[in-house]
Amino acid sequence: MAFSLYDATVANYLQILGAVGGFLEKSLAHFREKGIDPAEIVEARMAPDMLPLRFQIVSVAHHSRGAIEAAKTGVFTPSMGKPDLDYAALQALVTEARDELAALAPDDVNALAGRDVTFRFGERALPFTAEGFLMSFSLPNFFFHATTAYDILRHKGAPLGKRDFMGRLKLKG
Repeated sequence: MAFSLYDATVANYLQILGAVGGFLEKSLAHFREKGIDPAEIVEARMAPDMLPLRFQIVSVAHHSRGAIEAAKTGVFTPSMGKPDLDYAALQALVTEARDELAALAPDDVNALAGRDVTFRFGERALPFTAEGFLMSFSLPNFFFHATTAYDILRHKGAPLGKRDFMGRLKLKG
């Protein structure tokens, strides 16, 4: 069996979205135990010029579920963020993205290969094929924002380890 666009994208999105959901839950339990307000964590960042946890989680959903939607519609635009989302809403966003992607049929995702996708940012337009967009733009952004969210939570004291980031492995048999 050949390695497919679905295997390279959606399967990875699902693994890491599951992990993000897990480390958000584990972190929330820790913060509650320590008496730390989740609203403070949503606004946490590791550097003054860095966007907060809220933005990182919104971007995880946008560069997974939103990226596949862009491959279908042909246009991807940056997320405008969602400044009103609290910790529970961020958790729900991750669950929604995971559920939507889990419902996709591999053949439908694989059929997106070769389609045009344009990344639009203001007056700029970057042309891609669906697979070029997903592999060279979406996946790197997805992993960047998932890692940054993990790092912010670790920075705030959540007891997370590498296994929490990796999620459920695709073991043989």
